Amino acid sequence: MQYFPVLVLTGPRQSGKTTLCREMLQGYSYFNLEDLLVFRQIAEAPRQFLEQYAPNDIILDEAQRYPDIFSFVQVVADAHPDYRFVLTGSNNFSLMHGITQSLAGRAALLTLLPLSFAELNQFADNKTDTLLFNGGFPAVWGQNIPARDVCRNYYNTYIERDVRQALNIKNISAFQKFIRICAGRIGNEFNASAVSGEIGVSSHTVQEWLGTLEASYATFRLQPWFRNIGKRLVKTPKIYFYDTALVCFLLGIENEQHLAAHPLRGAIFENYVALEFLKKRLNAGNEPNLYFYRDQSQREIDVVQEFGEKIRAYEIKSAQSFHSEFLNNLKYLKSLLGDTITRTQVIYDGDLDTGSAENGVMNFRRFLYD
Repeated sequence: MQYFPVLVLTGPRQSGKTTLCREMLQGYSYFNLEDLLVFRQIAEAPRQFLEQYAPNDIILDEAQRYPDIFSFVQVVADAHPDYRFVLTGSNNFSLMHGITQSLAGRAALLTLLPLSFAELNQFADNKTDTLLFNGGFPAVWGQNIPARDVCRNYYNTYIERDVRQALNIKNISAFQKFIRICAGRIGNEFNASAVSGEIGVSSHTVQEWLGTLEASYATFRLQPWFRNIGKRLVKTPKIYFYDTALVCFLLGIENEQHLAAHPLRGAIFENYVALEFLKKRLNAGNEPNLYFYRDQSQREIDVVQEFGEKIRAYEIKSAQSFHSEFLNNLKYLKSLLGDTITRTQVIYDGDLDTGSAENGVMNFRRFLYD
């Protein structure tokens, strides 16, 4: 905000965007465009509205509800360089369209995901299954609302509003099956053709639906990491969700005991760790730098972080006992890339920890605190 007249804060619904803005920017005038009265007031005379309130600086919540507002914010911001505007929204596609059309070069873009482990330090002693089952939605931890209730409301609202508005879906049952199939494929490569065959729609429709899930911050894709190292790697991305509580809800997991015995518990653990990597980048104001590695021999490494010409590689294991073969794929990649890799570590749910060693084993809790 020191450098740009417009700050755009985007992220999943209920991740805390409104609370964060209103707590940190208490002198700003706040308007929620989901309020019909506010919406109509702005739509009738947008420039006059902005110029009336902008001297006190403005927060426009769910700004994508009125796409024309971006052009008027541009005009007023150019005319008054000392004014500050904060735009928030939970539909990244609409927000980004408005930014690229009207606010390019004028706006800083930040993303707020549900709470990271670092923000839950008062609950740090919770069991791993509790962390996975409860996810990161603030209402679960701050208001003690059961995670399944939060996710049920989140899911029903999302289906009823965002999807129908964005895609005009008539066959809601097919989409409901699709999103549950996505939850069952976390940590795996996403094959649109295979999914389309399961639910009876075209692969183009599957790709369109997945794009809408991503734009609405339900899912994200981890792209494969490429480097010219001889053998060609796979090109299909892996799919994850922005919150593991939502994954548990979609899979019908009703409690922590059910989760502990669930066949996808390892995939949910992997999703949680990959998400923590992502949150650490975004919460620091950095762009994501996360990939995965898999070659044609099916050697896979769960997370590859790229720092210029250097990379760090991590294997994620939900096991509570360490086995030396956990290191095999990391050693293989190290043999291929040599000094290009500056860190190789296994992150697992047991007690063994080699501390700050660049090559070795990291306990899940140490990773969360690191």
